[in-house]
Amino acid sequence: MASFSTSKSTKSSIRVIADAASWYCAIALIALILLSSLQENSHVRGRNQLLDRPCDEIYVVGEGETLHTISDKCGDPFIVEQNPHIHDPDDVFPGLVIKITPQNPRN
Repeated sequence: MASFSTSKSTKSSIRVIADAASWYCAIALIALILLSSLQENSHVRGRNQLLDRPCDEIYVVGEGETLHTISDKCGDPFIVEQNPHIHDPDDVFPGLVIKITPQNPRN
């Protein structure tokens, strides 16, 4: 009979530990989600800074930019032709390095 009560108390202590661990994991997950949403909002606030930066000959695509917006901003209608590594004009991502040759630069 003593082994049965020891087994029962062990199971209940394991259950208490598992419940506490699940609460800690839930709190950590909520904290990560909140931090992630705060980081996304900070990117949106800094978006105008990315779009207002100058057009150099070597240009790094920023978040939210497309080839069309870069072409309008930098005055280069031939971005795709001058960058053979761009196989799909719709597949442009932040960090992509492209060559810009402005025809009519905007200031």
